[in-house]
Amino acid sequence: MFLICHDIIFLDVSKKKAKEELKMKEYIERVNKAVEFLKEHIDNIPKIAIILGSGLHGIAESIENPKKFSYKEIPGFPVSTAPGHKGELIFGKLNGKDVMLMNGRFHYYEGYDMKTVTFPIRVMQLLGVEILIVTNAAGGMNPEFEIGRPMFITDHINMMGDNPLIGPNVEEWGPRFPDMSNAYDKELRQKATEIAKKLNIPFYEGVYVAVSGPNFETPAELKMLRWMGADAVGMSTVPEVIVANHGGLKVLGVSAITDKAVHEDLKPLTAEEVLEVANKTGGMIVKIISELVKEL
Repeated sequence: MFLICHDIIFLDVSKKKAKEELKMKEYIERVNKAVEFLKEHIDNIPKIAIILGSGLHGIAESIENPKKFSYKEIPGFPVSTAPGHKGELIFGKLNGKDVMLMNGRFHYYEGYDMKTVTFPIRVMQLLGVEILIVTNAAGGMNPEFEIGRPMFITDHINMMGDNPLIGPNVEEWGPRFPDMSNAYDKELRQKATEIAKKLNIPFYEGVYVAVSGPNFETPAELKMLRWMGADAVGMSTVPEVIVANHGGLKVLGVSAITDKAVHEDLKPLTAEEVLEVANKTGGMIVKIISELVKEL
């Protein structure tokens, strides 16, 4: 009886492993098709990629000679459904440097698995991108934070309940156990903060915590997250940064603090309010990123 049960369990595990390996093989093929498509349609492969978060699409208007691709026309690419996310890749120049803009990201709460959420990062990696600048809209849990200011991310906490690296590892893409001690590159952040000071833009530095969403956090949840050491909370960024680090990219993370997420004095919040503040804060972030790109 024990032998029969053991054999059944072994078969189930083997089937599951084979299924995961097949899914990974299909995923690799999708990534490669997207990369091949983009290489055929763009002249200059950029070393810098920028992910535009909710309400932070203003930088797209600063791109010179933009070449745009709707996600729908790129083989294997998912489609954005979140408010304020247009869903297009833009290639062009920003302050004289070739860049790739992701105008609209994918969120876990949209129903995508983590591999799909981070699909564009793998495409960036295989295209040859070396630096990733990722932006987002976030709630400020640090009581000293004022809304409408940027926060440079120093570190993160993953509270999404999942990880994009779970499953078979592709050695060509990165190590099985990647180091995360410098997930947000210190040198990039130092350059960005120096630029912000020169431009007289007030800013914060702090720890970003990612939750799954789509609901905003309860007071009890915010109290716990603050106790854990987080300064700002959002529903994105962390999966992308994990994969970027796995793939050897340097990362700069910038949050637009769009609301007060302080558990003692929590006010009702809507997505529209978040987008409104993000749009206003976006102007400051655009200036910082534009100047930073010039120095890279």
